[in-house]
Amino acid sequence: MVDIRIGSNVIEAAGDGPAVVMIHGLGGSSNTFQLLMDALDGYRVLRLDLPGAGRSALRPGLNGLPGLMTPVREAMLAAGVTRAHLVGHSMGTLICQYLAAEHPEAVLSLTLYGALLEPPPAARDGLRERAQTARRSGMAGIADSVSAASVSKRSRSGNPLTAAFVRESLMRQDPAGYAAHCEALSSATAAKHAAIRCPTLLVAGEDDPVAPVAMARALQERIDGARLETLPGVGHWMPIEAPERAAALLREHLQTAAG
Repeated sequence: MVDIRIGSNVIEAAGDGPAVVMIHGLGGSSNTFQLLMDALDGYRVLRLDLPGAGRSALRPGLNGLPGLMTPVREAMLAAGVTRAHLVGHSMGTLICQYLAAEHPEAVLSLTLYGALLEPPPAARDGLRERAQTARRSGMAGIADSVSAASVSKRSRSGNPLTAAFVRESLMRQDPAGYAAHCEALSSATAAKHAAIRCPTLLVAGEDDPVAPVAMARALQERIDGARLETLPGVGHWMPIEAPERAAALLREHLQTAAG
């Protein structure tokens, strides 16, 4: 593995073969996908820390969530990647959808874990409040509440390390960067789904309160040919809560998309 640095942005690059670009969600980083990496043998994998998350410093002027397509495109160009399979989690799934709709020539397939359509009104208000909390009080309270609410009861009891991972991922975030992402997501709108033509896999957690199965079904209806897989007893962090199943679904979808 090597790091690619574009200004303050950090991208982890590993492997050889068809390109896979992985985009984390709110409070995540490249580590969100660590447990899926063994399934990606034979692929060239780029894992971004979006600006303001993980090891990448906050970058002003990116104009909301659609603006976060810019560093993804920059990472692909810097790595010499013209076409890639996109893999997203949570907020990252919206960025994947935007890219597939606006740059279809660059996207081979979509694999979306905990996919978002767009935040409902109550979630928009909550995200704006969370941004204020992050700036005022830091990440500790947010990390406690999000890790408790977004990881399923079965995951917390069967493997308590899942909730610990989520809490640590949130604790490691820069409060200003996290707040900026909350605000970007709070104003996000749905992608132009009619323009998405690539093979699409939606992976939903049965007990996901952030991106419930009903939202995944709505996306399935909007994206032509999309396939939906639901993971029983799993919350919002399926790459961490159910890594073996999440990895197997990803590998199968990439192989199917390649024909």
